[in-house]
Amino acid sequence: MLWPTFLAPVVFLAYICVARASITVYGLNGQAQQQTHANGQPDASATSSAINSAFTSIPAYNNVVLQAPPVPTNLTTQFDVPVQSSSQGVAALSIELKPGFYGFSVEFSVVNQVVGINSTFLNVQFLNLMSIITQRAGSVVIRVGGNSQETATLVDSLANGKSIEKDKTNSTGPTETPTLLFTPEILYMLANVSALLPVKWYLGIPFNDTTNLRLGIAEAGEAILGNHLLGFQVGNEPDWYANHKNRPLNYSQEDYFGEFGVVVQAIANDNKITVRNNLIGPSVSTGPWTPESVFNTGFVSAYDSALGALSVEHYPTDNCAAAFPDGGFGPPKDPQTVFPEYLTHQSGLGIVAPYLNSTNYAQQVGKPFLMFETNTASCGGFPGISDSFGAALWAADYGMTMAVANFSAALLHVGGQDDTYNPFTPPPTNMSDFDQWTIGPVFYSAVILAEAFGTSGTAQINGQLSRLALFNYVTDPSGASTIAASISFDGTTPSQVMVKYLLAPSVAEKVNITWAGQTLSGVFQSDGRFRGTESISTVQCDQSSGTCTIEVPAPGFALVFLSSAALAETEPSSTVTFSTSTVTGKHTATVNPTVLATSNGHSGADRARLDSTSRGSSGAASRAELLPGLCTAFLAAFSALLLLGVHTRT
Repeated sequence: MLWPTFLAPVVFLAYICVARASITVYGLNGQAQQQTHANGQPDASATSSAINSAFTSIPAYNNVVLQAPPVPTNLTTQFDVPVQSSSQGVAALSIELKPGFYGFSVEFSVVNQVVGINSTFLNVQFLNLMSIITQRAGSVVIRVGGNSQETATLVDSLANGKSIEKDKTNSTGPTETPTLLFTPEILYMLANVSALLPVKWYLGIPFNDTTNLRLGIAEAGEAILGNHLLGFQVGNEPDWYANHKNRPLNYSQEDYFGEFGVVVQAIANDNKITVRNNLIGPSVSTGPWTPESVFNTGFVSAYDSALGALSVEHYPTDNCAAAFPDGGFGPPKDPQTVFPEYLTHQSGLGIVAPYLNSTNYAQQVGKPFLMFETNTASCGGFPGISDSFGAALWAADYGMTMAVANFSAALLHVGGQDDTYNPFTPPPTNMSDFDQWTIGPVFYSAVILAEAFGTSGTAQINGQLSRLALFNYVTDPSGASTIAASISFDGTTPSQVMVKYLLAPSVAEKVNITWAGQTLSGVFQSDGRFRGTESISTVQCDQSSGTCTIEVPAPGFALVFLSSAALAETEPSSTVTFSTSTVTGKHTATVNPTVLATSNGHSGADRARLDSTSRGSSGAASRAELLPGLCTAFLAAFSALLLLGVHTRT
């Protein structure tokens, strides 16, 4: 059944996992469409897998390519999927999913590499990537934090005008996290991103010393970010504090309960912090503790008025033995042996299962439940897995499974050059000005979920159907393992459906990946914009039989839009992008005064011929300017740009 555009669509997700020759359908018998292969097979010439040999020793740019698992024997490739067109009487609907289910968690210690140098120098590649998500989901959520937030200290200034400084001589814990000093420039930088794009932020209150709390980030964050600030995390994986030597060996859930209360009281006594209901906890990793073990202390009832959301952090496994050989993590895991564990729907089900009680409890107490940090494997991920097409399929499947289980959002972690799982990685600082970013496969997963869940804020897994998601984890270049799902309807059969494909030659592929025929390019090749011509397949349904047949190559993913309205909700009519010019050897993002494109000026006051958001040139926020009046002119111009659909790609 096709619904008017003013009715918010809901999402149905069917997982066809042919590696297991099985189909999982949540609640309903799904909704349907048909076939066709995307026209845009990966263009090897446009997405060269060549890696700069000088950097292959850096984990983020490793050249490890694994072997795809063999084609399973007795593989089932034909599936009949009867669906009902109405959600009436359907049990187990998910909660309503807000726009931008997949956001990003940026490790605090690398925020000046990922987002920008300071308030006057934003990375245009980062802005372009965030624009991809916001144009499909309506907004994106980013957390700046992680292990490095625990020791971060806000200071007025640093030597040589730095905005952040890492004290690597005073690293802490087995993951060797450096202590940090940062200035308000970091917060102004985040605010300037939000002046250009609908980006909202989570920050973390340092929690390593609750006898000497440092609430500067909360005071300045609230003043500078205003309503772009969603909340503050209190404690990052406190269940590992004892192991990381951040607390005594007998540190317990009751101790965390007490220390959380210290923060709540300190905020209540701080007249510079006026918002008192946006704290996030307990953020356990479900390692030594479970979230229930913290809830059983009376945590939620005691701090109900202070809590904005409940949270956990979790990785399905770790690669810590390889990343830190002397860290006491035991023998390293073999990525080739581990790889098949990611190529099955059971992976996401297994990760989510321990949290079903917690998500149910969160609904009972009226709190969102967040996966505050996650990715393929802790301690940086696995070379050859975390940066493979298989990881893209896995992360899309895992994200949808979290949505089914009533998580409200999930944040994919972004680390530094030592991490292989990054959704996006800026180039090493010693590369030339013209070298570009590297986009990880899991970024495509975030794009998929943005398009699958849409912008309505009322999408649900199951219900009145608008989209269908299909996975094929098998690698078989012969075409014999292409799956065909024949979807039959109990009501009106659509005349046609539209399909977008995520494709690569193999689950082990690291670079040659396309979404609807477009790519984000290869290693050191991306400016954060899709390249190539978008290819959306239109599939005619069989009205006489009431069926649509959808084919999914091996390997591949298909997102099927059951109406033109469902496609239009997340299909940008134009692409807002951010371009870079080079002046005196420095990257400077510039804007035509009549068509806003970007904000990444450097010393813009000295370059009258360029428009930028540099301090002193075009009104960008800096230490001298506080929200909520940040960049009013730019916000107005940006809104007009979106409404008019002006294409600013240059």
